[in-house]
Amino acid sequence: MSAPLTLVEPLPGLAPHIEYSLDAVEGAAGLFSLRPAARPDVRLFAVDAAVYVPDYAPEIAAPCRAIGLEDAAAARILVVATPGAGGTTVNLMAPLLVNETTGRGIQAILDGQGWPLRAALGG
Repeated sequence: MSAPLTLVEPLPGLAPHIEYSLDAVEGAAGLFSLRPAARPDVRLFAVDAAVYVPDYAPEIAAPCRAIGLEDAAAARILVVATPGAGGTTVNLMAPLLVNETTGRGIQAILDGQGWPLRAALGG
């Protein structure tokens, strides 16, 4: 899968970019590369929460409406993954929500829900 993704607002640290390419990483189910269209030299990794963090169940109804989804269950939930020497962590406090029908997305900031900024992947 390779698809354009238009974010409702820029990701922190990547302003003014809102146009991205979301590309599945071959051979790794649920792993994606996210690159700003105007800066293909910049790359983030994101994983499908349903595949890598199956118990993750944040409250996302309000941000889903910003990308045209009335039913939060219709959103693809991706979490940014950060590889490191001690293992890979994922940001569960700020998932990327994607409306796969329209190609619109938003990074939801889940203040007050108790999700960690750096959770060990597989831990």
